[in-house]
Amino acid sequence: MTEAKASPYLFVGLGNPGRRFRLNRHNIGFMVVDALARQIGVSFTRHQAQALLTDGQWEGARVYLAKPQTYMNLVGSSVGPLARYFRIPPSSVVVIYDDLDLPLGSLRLRGAGGSGGHRGMESLLGALGDSFPRLRLGIGRPPGRKDPADFVLEDFGDEEAEAVEAAMIRAADCLRELIRNGLERAMTKYNTTPE
Repeated sequence: MTEAKASPYLFVGLGNPGRRFRLNRHNIGFMVVDALARQIGVSFTRHQAQALLTDGQWEGARVYLAKPQTYMNLVGSSVGPLARYFRIPPSSVVVIYDDLDLPLGSLRLRGAGGSGGHRGMESLLGALGDSFPRLRLGIGRPPGRKDPADFVLEDFGDEEAEAVEAAMIRAADCLRELIRNGLERAMTKYNTTPE
C-alpha cells in the first residue's frame, strides 16, 4: 500500500435532496456516499456550504463526504466553497454521479473532462475547472421513447436492485483503489463493464 496523500479527499455524491428523490436513478451519487459513510462508520450530522457533510479516516486518508442540498444544477455553489474551506485541491475532489450513456452497473472514472450535458457537472466545471476526478455510474437509457428527464427521476426497479448494489460496492472499491494507488491505477482496474 502506498502512503496516503498529504491533502484530504472530498467525495461528493450528486443527487436531489428530499425523501421523494431518495431512490431515484439520478440520486445514485447520494447512494454511493451513504454506503461509504456506513463503511467508514460515520453519519451525516453536519450541514455546511449547503451540503450534508461528514468525515472520517479511510484507508489512511482523511475523507470528507458531501451530499449537496442545492438541487443538481446549482451543485457548484456548494462544492466550490467546501473544497476551498478544507483546502482540498480539485485533483482530490471526486464527484460521483449517474450516467445515462453507460449500461446499468458500469463504472467510468476519469481525471478531467467536460459535462457531457449533465447539469450538475456544468455547475461544477464553473466552480472547480475541468481537472477534477469524476466517477460515473451507469443507469442505462430509458426503454422505448420515454423522456430521459422523466427516467432519471424514477426509482430503480426491483429487477435492477442487484445490479445497483453491485455497482455501489464496485464504486467503493474503486475509490479505495484511488486512495491507495492513485487515479491511473484505479482507472485501469475499474473502467470495465461488469460481466
